[in-house]
Amino acid sequence: MMAEQYQNVILGSGAGGKLLSWHLASSGQRTAVIERRWIGGSCPNVNCLPSKNEVFSAHAADILRHAAQYGIKCNFESIDMSVVRQRKRDMVDRLVAIHIAKYKASGAELIMGQARFTGYNTLEVQLNGGGVRTLTGQRVFVNVGTRATIPPVPGLAASNPMSNIELLELDRLPDHLIIIGGGYVGLEFAQAFRRFGSRITIIQRGPQLLSDQDPDVSAEMARILTADGIAVIAPAEVVRVEGKSGSAVTLTLRTASGESIVSGSDILVAAGRTPNTDGIGLEQAGIELDCQGFVKVDDQLRTTAPNVWAIGECAGSPQFTHASEDDFRIIRDNLAGQHRSTRNRLVPSCLFTEPQLAQVGLTETEARRRNIPYELVKVPTNTVLRTLTTGQSDGFLKTLINPADGRILGFTMIGSEAGEVMAAVQIAMLGDLPYSVIRDAVLTHPTMAEGLGNLYSAAKTVIPAKPPAASDGSQNPSPAGHPVRTTVYTKTRSDSPAAVQTPASSSRS
Repeated sequence: MMAEQYQNVILGSGAGGKLLSWHLASSGQRTAVIERRWIGGSCPNVNCLPSKNEVFSAHAADILRHAAQYGIKCNFESIDMSVVRQRKRDMVDRLVAIHIAKYKASGAELIMGQARFTGYNTLEVQLNGGGVRTLTGQRVFVNVGTRATIPPVPGLAASNPMSNIELLELDRLPDHLIIIGGGYVGLEFAQAFRRFGSRITIIQRGPQLLSDQDPDVSAEMARILTADGIAVIAPAEVVRVEGKSGSAVTLTLRTASGESIVSGSDILVAAGRTPNTDGIGLEQAGIELDCQGFVKVDDQLRTTAPNVWAIGECAGSPQFTHASEDDFRIIRDNLAGQHRSTRNRLVPSCLFTEPQLAQVGLTETEARRRNIPYELVKVPTNTVLRTLTTGQSDGFLKTLINPADGRILGFTMIGSEAGEVMAAVQIAMLGDLPYSVIRDAVLTHPTMAEGLGNLYSAAKTVIPAKPPAASDGSQNPSPAGHPVRTTVYTKTRSDSPAAVQTPASSSRS
């Protein structure tokens, strides 16, 4: 069969791949995108946006259940999961329609089918509608994403557990949902389905939830979730599963105190992600994988094969849509002759529980591991006056400051709208600004972002250059009576301190 010639062939229509296809096609280059199933990738179909859609439905349910606290009398009857699901489906349909329109407008050709490399820059596509096409690209971009990992626990696969995909399609409410995994996906769904009315048990293999976060962050999130009535078992190893998810399941656990049994109605597996790089012939094209199955790339996302790049999660990039979108920008600019790299990029993360957990830059754990000196400043979220108006006062804000020059090394917040507040700190970090710029800023009252003034006013690090003074000369002190924690950690060797930007570790959709 004669191969069809394209300037660009993109395997997978996820966040980075679709943006690249629209960009290249709009510039007049013949570009094809091959997609198995999800037009636009997993984010608008089965991950980020659909999950947050249902999380917000759960938020509405929680507001109604507690309406009396706000002086509102109402009768809360029940959750109709078929309506919750339809609201999510309607949003997905709108998003898919937007994507199709963008493909048409850009001129990029969308080919629905299963592709496999058969040689250098050549792919054979088994079309979903029947038939076969063979495509060759002057340049090829691999954007195949990841899937939920099913741990090799005896009986687990046979129990037909749900991943996030199946859970989002439920039109019923699980009686007792057992979640294997205490990362981002597991915690968001745990709280959402608890608010819908399910009993929830989280089983975490490691000693704490959110293994990539500091212990105090994990402990606070565990406290918030258990206060919602969610059971957390950690550390615990699942050694055996019996029964069928959707009916009745029994999990045998190994804990420090011995074996125990947990029984429930359904299982959600949220124990990490596996790259979709197997079975697509990458070896035929000279594209090498690492020991975990991710595509080997350099800091410009070039693979081991000439004129082949990898984008997003399959390339080992942080597992966030915004990271994949930045992969697109890196490839786009390098193709145009402008050097851009994945090195030292500042990738934020946000857990969409209530309250949210947002983090950017260094954690304390990472700073200590790398022997980087810092001043730690930590204040409770209830120091932010906005919380008095909303009643949402759980959590804390903390930051790491470079004691040599006052630059911000990292920021973490558990609190209402933490993801939005974090963005202000991230911009300051990107600009290499000292913390005093935020400390002395005129921040709108009463907002959650105003809490940044409280946080950075408590810092002790002296800025070498005199910072700009506040217009009224004040330092915006923390409200009297609220505890403030400030600690200086000094490293033990003589390396010169530097502001450090590190990618956030990730495991969420």
